[in-house]
Order: sequence, then structure tokens, then C-alpha cells
Amino acid sequence: MRLPRFNLVEPLVMLATVVQWLVLATLAGVVVGSGTSLFLHGLFFFIDSTASIPLWFQMVLLPLGGLANGLLLYYGYRLNKTGLKDSVIQAVHSQSGKMPFKTLAIKPIAAIITLASGGSAGKEGPCSHLGASLAAGIGRTLGLNAELQKRIVACGVSAGFASVFGTPLAGAIYGVEVLAIGRIRHDFLFPAIVAGVVSYQVSQWWGVPYTFYSLLALPEFSEWLFLKTVAIGVLCGVVAWVFVDAIAVARKGFARLQHRFSLWPPLTPLIGGLLLAALILIIPTDYLGLSLPMMDAALEGEPMPYLGFLWKTLLVAITLGSGFYGGIVTPQFVIGAIAGNAFAPMLGIDPALGAAVGLVAVVASASNTPIAAILMGVELFGGTLGTAYIAGAGIAAYLIIGHRSVYPDQLIAYSKTSWMRIRPDMPLGQEKVYLSYGLLRWLSTRRQRKGRRHL
Repeated sequence: MRLPRFNLVEPLVMLATVVQWLVLATLAGVVVGSGTSLFLHGLFFFIDSTASIPLWFQMVLLPLGGLANGLLLYYGYRLNKTGLKDSVIQAVHSQSGKMPFKTLAIKPIAAIITLASGGSAGKEGPCSHLGASLAAGIGRTLGLNAELQKRIVACGVSAGFASVFGTPLAGAIYGVEVLAIGRIRHDFLFPAIVAGVVSYQVSQWWGVPYTFYSLLALPEFSEWLFLKTVAIGVLCGVVAWVFVDAIAVARKGFARLQHRFSLWPPLTPLIGGLLLAALILIIPTDYLGLSLPMMDAALEGEPMPYLGFLWKTLLVAITLGSGFYGGIVTPQFVIGAIAGNAFAPMLGIDPALGAAVGLVAVVASASNTPIAAILMGVELFGGTLGTAYIAGAGIAAYLIIGHRSVYPDQLIAYSKTSWMRIRPDMPLGQEKVYLSYGLLRWLSTRRQRKGRRHL
């Protein structure tokens, strides 16, 4: 019997691949970590400068921030002569990993204006944008081919996300998982993890502060408690559904307003700022900006209002829908923590555990990134016992929200259920989901049987 000949070619190629991405991803992590750290320090400085302003000044600052956003985005993007869009997802799927470089600073500056003026948004969007743009610049400088360029851009997204939240593993997976619903490019994982870990370490070296939480001491695993946390996941899936649709409705509404009255584009966020200024006469200003103190209070078990997630959703929808720029993941953290905390007592669950479960569930569903959300729960809250509760809730929420997302460019690789069908690899914003042929046939058979009974 002849033994198979041992072929050294494949393991050598794989080793070369590991070495290649250790070098490229480390370089991307260092550059992106430094860039996002600079942005975060600037953001924290300006947010702290306006943190204690009186209500009347806040009401003046919101429309001014909207106008400044509108002017910056309107005139700034005229610098982009390449025809490339600065969407991270489109860069990977349809632009061969290319990003417009001249407009790199526009979104970070716009985000600082948004959050410093009181707009309700997140801080991770500009970090992911910075990460993708800087990584694309590295790839272009090194002359990488299209496939390698896509991977290094995904590295940049992962590095940016890891840097802003201090979650290197979750950040790595998020940058890959967010590209398509139901599919993860495993060949992107090693570069993304290396870039995420390096970026996080670099950001720590630059003095970026991070907050981690300790879940309450949990007893031995309980099937009953697991089912209760799944129920919170279902509720938070509905909350995420409301959040996603509210942003879509706000964007369509402001776009129609602009078209109906032929408004100059920079005036649309100004109107959004005026609306926000009017709303804070009845909605607490705690819901403006990042709202991280509210999230911290929810995770510490302090009681949250039942409608708190709606107030935050409304302010975020108006902020982003009217044309302010900012991240969309941090609001998911806040909304999930508030909703989970508020729903927990109804099910006999500790509010702190409910907040942690809700945070993970809303991120898993609104962004369609359940694996990254679960890992984020592990990295933020620590421990292994609570992971089962967080995972069950996250997956339940991911299913409940259906085929919708805060990212319209996100592709649908596979349907979330065999009872619905989709065309694979179509952007969510361009695809409709239909009931499967088998389910339609079953429903038709049921109707026919009922009709015969009535004859």
C-alpha cells in the first residue's frame, strides 16, 4: 500500500498567508488605532466643553450644529471627484476595497459637531469610517490587488470598532459579520482579529478610556431564567424593529420635505436641529448626545422608564434622518440597555441582567451581527455563566427583527427562515422578502379545505 506523498506547498503557502497578514493587519491596526484615538480625544474634549450648558443654550446649539453639519457635508463631498462612495459595505462589495481619501476627515468632524451640539448619535461610525479609509490608503500605497484590498478595508473597520469600544474580538467579528446577513467570510477573520487586537492596544497606549462592567453574581444555570432572557430578547427584537423603521421613516420624511419645498440641502439638518430643540422641552436632555450615563445607570440596575427607549429612538431618528452625521451602534447600546432594564422586572429578572441582555439583543438584531454582539457581551461583562443568557436573547432578537437593518447596503446572503425566500447577495434596501413556495402552498391547501367544509 502506497502512502500519500506529503506535499509541502500548501502548508508553506498557508504559513506565508499568516505572515503576510500578521504584517499587513498589524500595520493597519497601528495606523487605525492612532487615527481613531486622535478622533476620540478630540470628541471627548468638545463633548465635555458643552456638557453642562443651560437649556436655552442647548436649544440654540442644536440648530446651529445641524446647519454646520449640512454645510460641511454639502461642500465637503464636492472634493470627491472619484465617483466612489464612502460606504464601508459598498467599498468591500462593489468598489474593490477602494474608498475616497480626500473626504476622510469630513465624517469625523461632522460627528464631533453632531455630538458636541447635542445631536443624538454614536461615536463608532466615524471610527469605522476612519478605519476603512486609512486601511484603503495603506492598501493603495502598497499596491495590493483587489482581493487583498477588500480584506485590508475589512481590517480597518474591525480595528476602528475595536478601538472605540475596547472589544477587540467583537470588533473583529463585527467588521466581517456586518457585510452580509447569514454569511461570514472566514478568510477575513485572521486579519480582522490581528488588526482589532493591535488597534485596541494602540488606543490604550494613547490613553483612550474604556469602561467594562461586572454582571451580578448568577446562580447555577437555570432553564427557567434562560427562557425569561429569551423573552427579553424577543421584546428587544421588537424594540430594534421600531428603531430601524423609525430611522428609515425619518430619512424618507426629511427627503420628501426637502424635495417638496426645494430646500437647499444644508437647511434640512437645520430643521432637524430646530425639531430636536423643541422636543427637549418635554424630553429630558439625558437622551441627547451619546447618553452613556443612562446606559451605565441601566447596567447598574437603576430603574429605567418604560418609554425611555422610545424617547432615545425618536431623537436618534430625527438626528440621523435629518442629515446630522453620527454613529448608529452606540444608540443601540443605550436603547437595548434601557429597554432590557425596564422589561426585566415584569419577568422577575434583575434589572442589571436585563440591561446587559437587552444591550446585546438590540445590537444583534438591529445590525444583524449576533455573533459579534454575543462576543461583545463576553468582553464587556466578563464571565461565562451569563453568556448563555446573552446568547439566547441575542439570537432570538436577531430572528424577530426579520430582514431589516440599520445598514441599507448590507447584503442578504441567506434568508433567516426556510419559510421566506430572497434573492441572494442583494442589498437590503433593494430587495423584497417573499413567503416561500412551500408555505404558500400549505396556506392555499388550508384555505381550500376550509372552503370545502363550508359547502
